[in-house]
Parts: sequence; structure tokens; C-alpha cells
Amino acid sequence: MNPRLEQLHPYPFQKLRELFAGVTPNPDLAPINLSIGEPKHPTPQFIKDALVAGLGGLANYPITQGSDALRASIAAWAERRYGVKLDPATEVLPVNGSREALFAFAQASVDSSRHGRRVVISPNPFYQIYEGAALLAGARPFFLNTLPENGFAMDWSRVPEDLWEQVNLVYVCSPGNPTGKVMSLNDWKALFDLSDQHGFVIAADECYSEIYFEEGKPPLGALTAAQQLGRGLRNLIVFNSLSKRSNVPGLRSGMVAGDAGIMKSFLLYRTYHGSAMSPMVQTASIAAWNDEAHVIENRRQYAEKFATVMPLLKDVLAFDAPDAAFYLWARVPGGDDAAFARGLYETQHVTVLPGSYLARDAANVNPGKGFVRIALVDSLPACVEAAERIVRFVGEAA
Repeated sequence: MNPRLEQLHPYPFQKLRELFAGVTPNPDLAPINLSIGEPKHPTPQFIKDALVAGLGGLANYPITQGSDALRASIAAWAERRYGVKLDPATEVLPVNGSREALFAFAQASVDSSRHGRRVVISPNPFYQIYEGAALLAGARPFFLNTLPENGFAMDWSRVPEDLWEQVNLVYVCSPGNPTGKVMSLNDWKALFDLSDQHGFVIAADECYSEIYFEEGKPPLGALTAAQQLGRGLRNLIVFNSLSKRSNVPGLRSGMVAGDAGIMKSFLLYRTYHGSAMSPMVQTASIAAWNDEAHVIENRRQYAEKFATVMPLLKDVLAFDAPDAAFYLWARVPGGDDAAFARGLYETQHVTVLPGSYLARDAANVNPGKGFVRIALVDSLPACVEAAERIVRFVGEAA
């Protein structure tokens, strides 16, 4: 087997299972799981109907590039959302969820030759796919800490100057997982300038871009930033997904868009990889990308949960409201995030994710230590109940 597999770390949820091993949660309380970023809002019926209507496509092999209609629907959505005209033929690809595409992109883009560029920069804390993708591509991850004193921004000055010429790929996540931080236009300009100077590719993970709290004021995306700065799509690839936007994590449907030259090479890779999207999924995806009403309602529900839950927790946990996404990134009393999560699970049957499980030790610190990630994905009553139990747990532990 590929010896690089031995470099992979246990996934956060495997570590969580190990943390809870031997623990019997309070049997008098119904379980509430706020550890995983899995949307719980109902899938819109029209998407289900479109999926069924596409069943006839099972008789055909799909093409890796996807149908003209699907690429056109993605490009039309991107124009409405980002104000950018994309060429559906050369600058857009459907993918089987952003997770597989984020992983696959490193395999296609990293130059793992002996003298090649072999460093991949990732935010820290981070989505663990970035690290695994880098390691299995033969690259060396460099973790750039996002710290509360910097507003959880990626501070590029912390990257050693002599490292930049070894950098092949930079992963960024905006809105960020787990912090909810959104990159500003100045943040994007700094990153674009570095890319133009050193020639690395930017992989912009924007799967939370449609979960924000004030209608009509969406978070700035990479495509919009690139247009506003007049630099085009050079060395920029953007990843997005229907999972969070449309409450269809099981559909496994997303999109990739950006630099046409890079997209051409990525399509070649995907053709060999066998990454074609099922025709029935393509039909359902077209319906989802073409509709905004269900997304507006989805945002309304998340906004209501944050507006209700944050006041309940403000006296027992330290946090700032996220810019976007559906996570609370909260500092716990005592500073031991794993012990907090274990105790909360045992006494209150509420599951949250220790922040240290989402980060690596870098620059002599684990930037997730002392935090927990709370995913407000369940119903409003369940989230309120969980918040009340957290308040009770902290009060009893004091």
C-alpha cells in the first residue's frame, strides 16, 4: 500500500469516539449532536422530485465534464451570486461534493517530483481534507495559525519568506471552518499579490458561502474579489457545494470554477479518476442551483437559531458571532476542550467537537486548544435545549 497512508491522522470524529469510549451518557436525556457540520433542515421537495425525474439517466454513462445544462446553471448561479461571467465550457466543472474535489485537486496540481514545489499551506484550525490531500500528493503541509488576537485571519507574514518559492498550493476557507471568519478584500489582495509573485495556485473552499445572517449582504467570495481587483482568475480555483446551501449532503454535488488552463488539466485528471456525476444527480443539481427561495428560507432558520442561542450561552462561553457559516467557535472555561466535551456528553448527552481535534501543533501552539466547535444544525428547539444543557453543565462544574 502507499506508504503515505501511514502519515494520515485519525479523523476528528474517530478521535471523538475514542474520547467517549467507556462513557455512559445520562440516559434520562435525549441525545443532541452538534459536533458534525451536517445540515438537518429538510431537503426541499422540488429537489427530490427532480432527482426522481432524472432516473431515466441511469441508462447512460455520464461524462466527466457534466451536461451543458448543468454547467450553464452553475455559471448562471455564479453570475447572480458573484457578479462574474464564467465560460461554462472552460471555467466550470460539476463535482461529487466539494470534499472529493478539494482532495482530488491536490493530487492533480502538486508537483511531487524531486525538485518540484512540494509545500501546501493550510489554515490552522482546518478541514482535515486539506492535510490528507497534501500528504497523499507527496507534499508537505505548512499550517498557518488563525488566532483570536488576529481576528482569526490568515497572517501571511507568518510564512517564512524563503518558503514561498516551494509553495505549490494554498488552501483557504471563507467563510471559515470552524471560526466563521470571512476574508476581506484586503485579505484577498494580499493573497493574490503573493500568488502573482510566487506562482502558487489558490484553492478557495467556499462551501459555507450561502449561510449568512443579513439577507442581501452575502460574504465576499474569491470570484468577486478577483473581479473587483481587476486581476482575473489566474491561478484561482473556487470550490462550492449544494450540501449546506440546499440541505442535500447526501446528494454529493458541488462545483469547481476558475482559471481555464488549470481547469483543463483538472478535467483531464478527473477523466482518469472516474469522477463523473450521475445523470440523476445532475438533474437534481440543476433544479437546486436554479432556485434561491429555498436558500433564503434556509438562511432565515440559521439566523433565528444564532439569534436565540447566543444570548443563552454568552455568560458561560466566550465567543464572537461568526461572520457566516453555522458554527459557534467558543472558548471553554478551564481551557481543556477535550475534558469539556467529554463531561458535557456524559452529564448532558450533548456532543460538541473539541477544537484541538481540528488543528495541529504549529509555531509551538495548537490554535484549537481551549475551544469547542458547536454546529447549530439541528432544529431550533434542539439547539435551545442543547444551549440550556451547556449552561447547566458549566454551572454545575463551577
